[in-house]
Amino acid sequence: MTDTVPQEAHLSQDARFSYEGLDRVIHEKARLGVLTSLIGHPKGLAFADLKRLCDLTDGNLSRHLQVLQDAGLVELIKGFERKRPHTICHLTASGRQRFLDYLTVLERVVRDAASAAKADDRAARILPA
Repeated sequence: MTDTVPQEAHLSQDARFSYEGLDRVIHEKARLGVLTSLIGHPKGLAFADLKRLCDLTDGNLSRHLQVLQDAGLVELIKGFERKRPHTICHLTASGRQRFLDYLTVLERVVRDAASAAKADDRAARILPA
């Protein structure tokens, strides 16, 4: 007996859980926190505020911001405030879009996992222990 489903359908169904849009640059916990903090602040956040919100050290935040900047997701504006160095971090336009695209894929992951858990719960109630 031959399979009548086109090969492309098999590939898309087989790769259903590959989640290609989960961007590795964004997916790291600290960078996810940084981007989530920044998306709600279109004018940006001061380095010190971002550090506090994400509970990161100066060095750790600096390193993650460098990765995000290298990827074109954030921009850093360095200057001085009352003769002290002051850095403002904000999302770039393309960074904002890339993060929103990432969130769309992440929502799909959550829906798929919740659906699978519900199916498992239903099966557990039907099958005897």
